[in-house]
Amino acid sequence: MYKAIMFDLDGTLTESGEGITKSVQYALEKIGKPEPDLEKLRVFVGPPLLEQFMKYTEVDEETARRAVAFYRERYTVTGIFENDVYPGIRELLEVLRRKGYRLAVASSKPENFVNQVLDYFDLAGYFDVIVGSEMNGSRTRKVQVIEETLKRLRLAEHRDQVLMVGDKEHDVFGAREAGVQCVAVSYGYGTMEELEAAKPLRIVDSAEELLRFFD
Repeated sequence: MYKAIMFDLDGTLTESGEGITKSVQYALEKIGKPEPDLEKLRVFVGPPLLEQFMKYTEVDEETARRAVAFYRERYTVTGIFENDVYPGIRELLEVLRRKGYRLAVASSKPENFVNQVLDYFDLAGYFDVIVGSEMNGSRTRKVQVIEETLKRLRLAEHRDQVLMVGDKEHDVFGAREAGVQCVAVSYGYGTMEELEAAKPLRIVDSAEELLRFFD
């Protein structure tokens, strides 16, 4: 029986694509790799930024780090607030708390940004533990974030009691690597094809369907 639920942030709790893609677009322009099509930049929502800049633009790590710095120039001022809570999420969290589950956020986004977003939308109070990556680029892999979350929840020895909820294949893979089951949501930024290939415990289409999973 599950006692704790870990949630990804971007694409799972909040629809953050606009702020992220526009900030990536700003950064790409700055490093001489302009991309006018924001839709193509949706691949940046969720994965660690440094790795994604290197993969998308085929630049070296030093250039990718410059891109991350440019990204944060825009994101910290504007992009972080180009965001909204998905329908049904607040109600989901309220019911899960009433049912006695311990709730956590496990995100590859820098932890101070995670806290800012949750505070801005008045969601922080639902969570016992909030974990993100470090600003210096460490703890960005999903398995590392999950491991730190398990540690703070004091459930590292009880992984069978913890469930991860995320919207991308790296959420599923990171959870599996950490020995934790994962339910994927299809309303976020992962494609149905990638989620089906990743083979999570279940794929749900809405916050309401996710809540029914815990009935």
